[in-house]
Order: sequence, then structure tokens, then C-alpha cells
Amino acid sequence: MGDSRRKLILIVIDGLTPDVFEAAAYDGAAPALSFLAVHGRYGRGVSTFPSLTPVCLSSIATGAHPDVHHIPHLVWYHRGERRVVEYGSSFAAIRAAGARRSILDAIFNMNEQHLARDAVTIFEAVEDAGLTAAAVNVTCYRGRTPHRPLLPGATRPAYGPKRFFFYNLFESDVTGAPVAFLGRSAGSIDAYAGAVGRWLVTRDGFDFLFFYLPDYDFASHALGPGGTQEALARSDAAIGALIEAAGGPDEFLERYAVIVCSDHGQTQVDRVGTLQASFAGLDNVTVTASNRAGMVYGDDPAALARRLDGSPAAEVVLYREGAEAVARRDGEELRFAPSPGGWSTTGDTSILDQPDALERCWAALANPSAGELIVSTPPGVELTDLAGRSHLGGGSHGSLEAGDSEVPILTVGLDGAVPGRIVDLAPLALEHLGVGRPAHAAA
Repeated sequence: MGDSRRKLILIVIDGLTPDVFEAAAYDGAAPALSFLAVHGRYGRGVSTFPSLTPVCLSSIATGAHPDVHHIPHLVWYHRGERRVVEYGSSFAAIRAAGARRSILDAIFNMNEQHLARDAVTIFEAVEDAGLTAAAVNVTCYRGRTPHRPLLPGATRPAYGPKRFFFYNLFESDVTGAPVAFLGRSAGSIDAYAGAVGRWLVTRDGFDFLFFYLPDYDFASHALGPGGTQEALARSDAAIGALIEAAGGPDEFLERYAVIVCSDHGQTQVDRVGTLQASFAGLDNVTVTASNRAGMVYGDDPAALARRLDGSPAAEVVLYREGAEAVARRDGEELRFAPSPGGWSTTGDTSILDQPDALERCWAALANPSAGELIVSTPPGVELTDLAGRSHLGGGSHGSLEAGDSEVPILTVGLDGAVPGRIVDLAPLALEHLGVGRPAHAAA
């Protein structure tokens, strides 16, 4: 076990790819990351599937895949309520789904209703053990403490950790941090996080801090994964604010162990596609899609999957059939299921040669909120969202492919090997803090 006297900071830079992290951390372009890299252990890890932010952050916060936490995608069909849930594929998609409902889904319902009740978050586990947890801008934030919104006239509380800061909408403490949403393209949200983080570290106000920096992903969507140097410099400055607030580098490492990672990767988009045309004329079929993954809700999944054979928008199509899962690509199939010591497979195993694909696909299909089909797109292809929007010419993510799925993971002040998956991060953090892991957390 690591030094339990050291508190822990988990830093997630949304969408940061291993290649960019490695170049920046080891050539000095990102001073704070470079400092941490020199004092830490580094490796490449694997995200969950679909590799989309709500799914990934829920997997990091719970230490489990979607079969446990039940968050399936950025946009999905709620069978019980017979409606589409849209967490924020684009502003236009939010409007298309109904702005008020989408805002409530993203801010409240995801944590209160959609996130499985028995999927214990790291905030709940830490504070149930008598420690203090803090969250900055994390969308999967569920905790035990009610926090009233700061918007005039709003009264509905959000239940988060004791120290809770969410884009100026909820603030457990007065920190003097700037408004988060003014100047997003210039890094305003990461600047807000840096100011809040500085306040927290100055007061040593937590045992565990989940420090989420989303502006890098915003820039990568717009500019592509290769055009994000300025955005990474701003994220690095937010991390540097934590180090400075502790009194300097040596003092920071004396007080804190650190995990730095991203939630998913990103790859360049040069084509757009849709899934809807393959199901034209069919009743009782709902398609939800955005970024580089889609879902289809309907009867007879095998027949629905065959409709996507040859589609330029679908590389791998997944569905369940009895006790097996099926991965289909251009008419070829791989059937698979867990077996003692591994997996039993029948068919073309090259269909699922992506990182940790069998485990990730099985867990995605076992999510009761997922569609009967889950679709992973070919390299370079993005699926348009509810409003027909895409990131054409920029970056995107969500698929099984390595570029979307591989993440950098750096640990500082923690014993043992670097975790190989994002679902390993919460168990590692809880072990360091001396807190028992929930029964569902990855072993």
C-alpha cells in the first residue's frame, strides 16, 4: 500500500491521447506534467466502451464497466420513459431532444436515476469511511451531501461529496473562482478548476480530490488530436496551480499521491455517416448515435444487425443472442462468452482485435440501458447526432478502436504496477486511502 498519510488527487484530462501526453510530459512542453512524470510511473491503459465521456467518467468513478453503472452513451433511449436521453452531444442535439429535459438529465438525472443505485461511487465509498471527498466539474459526482444550486430561483439539490464544485452551478464553498463558461475555447473551465483546486489545496481541504479538466477534449474535437498544444498548456497550468498552492513541488509530493489519466482517446474525423437509413420503413426501431458509436433499439437484433452489413457507418455491430454475444462485421461473425479463466469464442477472432475488446463489449451489451445493437464505427467515421451535427475535420471518439480507447495513466506516490484500465483507478485510490472497495469494483 502507498503512504496512507498522503492524500490523493485524481487528475483526469478529458480526451488526452497517450502520444500527446508522452510528447508533452517528456519534452518539457507541459511543466507540471513533466514534473509529475519524472517522479512517477507511467503506462498506457484502456478505457471502457463506448468510449464516451459520460460512460468513461462513470467507469472511473465507480471502478466498473457499464454493465454495473448502467450509463450507456451520450445519447440513448429510455425504455421505461419511452424517450431519448441526451446528455450533450452538441448544443443543437440538446435543443433537438428538448433543452430543459436534456439539462435535467445531464445535471441531475444521470446521477440520481440513470446511474445504478448499487454502483457505489468513489465519493460515497470515501465519505462512508469518514474521510472527505472533493469533486471539481465531474459529471459523475454522486455523493451523500445535498448542495443547493446557485442559480436564482433554482431549488433542486444535487447530491455530491462534501466539497463539491460543478461549473459555478453548485459550489460547496466560496472560493472566488472565475465564471467557468465565459471563454470555453480559451480554457475558461480549466481555469475555473485551477482556481478551485488552488483554494482546496491551500486549505488542505480533502482526503480525495477528483480534479476533472474537460477543455482539452473541447479543443481536440474542434482542431483534431494534433492541434491541441495550447489547450494542453492550459490544462497543465491548472495542474500547476495545485502544485504552487501546496508551497512548491517538494511540498506537493510530501502531501499528495497523484494519478493522472484521461478518460478516452481521440482520432481524426474525415467522414460522417448515419445509421438511420439502414432501418428506414421499420416500425418500433429507435436509433441513437453521436461521435463514433451508436445504438439501435428494436426487436430481432440478429435481423437488425444484418441490415448494417456493408454500411460505411458500421465497422463492428454487437448484440446478444441467448447466452452468447455476437460481433458482426461485413457478414462475418464472432460469438463469445465468459468462461472459466477467460473467454470461449467461435468464429473470426480478428473481428474483436481491439484493446480488451471482449471484456468491454460484453459489459456494454450487459448494460440494461443499452440498445439491442451497439455499433462501433470505422476509422475516420463519425455518426451525426440528433441535430445532424458532427466534428468533421476535427477529432472524435467512442469506438472500440485503439486510438479512441487507449489512455495515458501516470501514478505518483503509489505502490505497485501502473493500472492497465480506467476501471482499476477507483480501487487503486481506495486501497491507498485505506478504504475497502465496493463488491462490484474491478478486481
